Amino acid sequence: MNILLVDDDYTLARSTAKLLQRLGGHYVYITDDPAEIFRRCQTQAVDLVIMDINLPDAQWQGQAVSGADISRVLKNQAQTARIPIILVTAYALAGERQFLLAASQADEFVAKPITDYNSFLNLIRYLANSE
Repeated sequence: MNILLVDDDYTLARSTAKLLQRLGGHYVYITDDPAEIFRRCQTQAVDLVIMDINLPDAQWQGQAVSGADISRVLKNQAQTARIPIILVTAYALAGERQFLLAASQADEFVAKPITDYNSFLNLIRYLANSE
């Protein structure tokens, strides 16, 4: 599976990508650039997006954007709406899960740090098969 991992912390993203590659056999591309996210999702085979909510330096069309904003745009474009999106963040409270899912239109929400990679890989497989 081709996974687009969106995270502003490259070191953390790289370690997550290695685990996804080693344990799940997935190809993982890392970025935090909104233009790159949209380009890859619109023109390449992206099977799933793992999207950090907190992207402090992300700019799209001259405005600061979060991962939730980018997720919402992807879900509202016919060309990219089918791509499953998992939101991840270390900063959300448990009660914010439903709000974040509704605001972003993402498919699932996972708190960071991800500690149970077997469950995370099962979630990825489930979302990929439910397209």
